[in-house]
Amino acid sequence: MTKWTPRHEAPEPLEGPVVPTIIGGTVLWFVLFLAQLPFYGWFDDHGHAWWVWTCLAGAGLGLIGIWYVRGREAALRRAALDAE
Repeated sequence: MTKWTPRHEAPEPLEGPVVPTIIGGTVLWFVLFLAQLPFYGWFDDHGHAWWVWTCLAGAGLGLIGIWYVRGREAALRRAALDAE
């Protein structure tokens, strides 16, 4: 089996408003969790209780993501200041 090698350079990664994007996604997951919480009995009766817990897990992982991307942004700023 031969190894695949790219024929051209990989493009630069896209940089954008990463922290607000992650915060927005985390808020969205938490809002979805809160919106489904009053209907937990219905979800449980129909075997869909995992939908509620998936939203809570998304919010929890989003909090970890916020911590991570804020640290990344700070490290990028420090590296840019050191390069000057």
